[in-house]
Amino acid sequence: MRINFPDSSTKEYDAGTTGLEIAGDISPGLARNALIVRFNGELLGLSEPLHEDGSIEILTFRDEEGKKALRHSCSHLMASAVLKLYPGTRFGIGPSIDDGFYYDFDIQDFPGISVFGEIADEMKRQIKENIPFIRKEMSYEEAVVLFEEKGEKYKLELLKELRDAGESISVYSLGGFVDLCRGPHVRSTGYMKNFELLSTAGAYWRGDEKNKMLTRIYGTVFDSSKNLKEHLSMLEEAKKRDHRKLGPELGLFKIGGDGGPGLVYWLPAGTIVREELENHWKKAHVKAGYQLVSTPHIAPVELWKTSEHYYYYRDNMYFLNMDKGEYALKPMNCPGHIIIYRNSKRSYRELPMRLAELGMVYRYEKSGVLHGLMRVRGFTVDDGHIFCTEDQIVEEIQKVVRFALYFLKIFNFGYKIELSLMDPADPDHYAGKPEEWMKVEPALARALDEMGEDYRTVIGEAAFYGPKIDIKMKDALGRYWQGPTIQFDFNIPQRFNLTYVGTDGQEHRVFMVHRALYGSVERFIGNLIEHYAGNLPCWLAPHQVVILPITKSQLGKAEEVESILTSSDIRCSIDGRSETVGYRIREAETSKIPFMLILGEREVESDTVSLRIHGSGDRGSMKLDEAIEIVMAGCRRPELP
Repeated sequence: MRINFPDSSTKEYDAGTTGLEIAGDISPGLARNALIVRFNGELLGLSEPLHEDGSIEILTFRDEEGKKALRHSCSHLMASAVLKLYPGTRFGIGPSIDDGFYYDFDIQDFPGISVFGEIADEMKRQIKENIPFIRKEMSYEEAVVLFEEKGEKYKLELLKELRDAGESISVYSLGGFVDLCRGPHVRSTGYMKNFELLSTAGAYWRGDEKNKMLTRIYGTVFDSSKNLKEHLSMLEEAKKRDHRKLGPELGLFKIGGDGGPGLVYWLPAGTIVREELENHWKKAHVKAGYQLVSTPHIAPVELWKTSEHYYYYRDNMYFLNMDKGEYALKPMNCPGHIIIYRNSKRSYRELPMRLAELGMVYRYEKSGVLHGLMRVRGFTVDDGHIFCTEDQIVEEIQKVVRFALYFLKIFNFGYKIELSLMDPADPDHYAGKPEEWMKVEPALARALDEMGEDYRTVIGEAAFYGPKIDIKMKDALGRYWQGPTIQFDFNIPQRFNLTYVGTDGQEHRVFMVHRALYGSVERFIGNLIEHYAGNLPCWLAPHQVVILPITKSQLGKAEEVESILTSSDIRCSIDGRSETVGYRIREAETSKIPFMLILGEREVESDTVSLRIHGSGDRGSMKLDEAIEIVMAGCRRPELP
């Protein structure tokens, strides 16, 4: 068989040669690092024999698919260890996730994290034995018999779904543990020496609180002890930065409790942060040629049916009956902007029309997936919709990408870009005609190419209504988060018959682009808190300056300084309590207040202050005007794009 390599070279091998043997033929080092292969686009285990001509890629831990295979394999290893220690355990699902894996167990009287050492020891024992993963394909009927004998009710439920979807069925065995799984896995347990069990939590089966609560155990695995140690150090730092901890400590927000799960209550300090972000967003959008709009929180259900959101999102929507009809709390802002666009007949002279809104939306998220500000039931989407002609697409996409990157760069976020396209093998899954996609997809790629931006093309990840550009933002710990999204839409213009009158006097279908830059204001603030470890840029800080008179005799001067700063739009306060100045300084540091101005008898007499900067320490005594100049420069808002 003739095998093609990524560098365009080719070589012949005997039919039945495995991916591992081909890797070893290239180099012993590659064979040591290989985890799985991609052969003719299909991911396969290293031990699977190849029987036909084709293209091969040897995937290692550097490749995303390699990472996933190793982590998925380690979830099976953990499950095998749990079964050994706790016979009778029933198994849910055990996928790889970002930076790790988990497995859901139906396990009686599980002691919790206290037995992680025992589970880890059993995993190490199986690693030492270097037990192979064995794959077997079987019929639906054979699989039912297998899992019925084992009493695996959760696997039987998954089996029925695979049968209904017409998918093939395969199982992987690891010693005495057998799992329903598509794979692929690494060859054996010897690949997973560098693992760590991290935490445990309750998780409803299939994320539905009506189902049984299972025990979820999280873990991670890396290709080297060095990378594992670095990751564990990052996790420790992440715990310190967790917005769910820092937010309440800094008095920014409250979530849940008697206020209801997944609902955010912004405290006065948090409201300042939010309003500063939103005000800057509004000013930037007006300068960029957007028209700001506002739409109701509810709309008739028929509107959502026309847009088709009802059919895709109804399980996550809130409904209410009024005026003998059914209404819905809006899960997104798009249909409201459609009503505004359709308010009058549009001419080509009005295009591109850019509408933007900070719109509160509501989605019913199951309690098991709620996560601080990152996943809530009521949140604000910074929606924008661009209505344009075909020949305006490239320029408008470029403007949106630059606009999105502006908002990331002012907060020192890194980023990576993904271009998600349709799966050409399944065109019926998508709205719009294939020939329309063939126009727009190259236009999006050309827009990024002309900007000189690096991006990764992802086939089959487009939304059903159009291709999209996802910008993932990278925080100070090197983690990537969902950031700005730019989505082309074939569906809504067609569903609502959105048109404009062209130069020929005829009506033409308008082109439509969705975009969100913060994404969700709530999630973005959560990202900011963790990115800056709570030390927000001074222009966002709720309390920018605290003035500390050493004794009551300096209160008068402190009030003068406060008046000067307040008149310059600086948020400041006086801490004139009777506690020692050292105690008050420590409290200001803990509260992450950017600047401290300390006034003693000597400072009052010489018209100076002692300046302290959070994170930098004492800057010494200086003239009051000089200190105020430093504060003003430090609190300056970013320039508009």
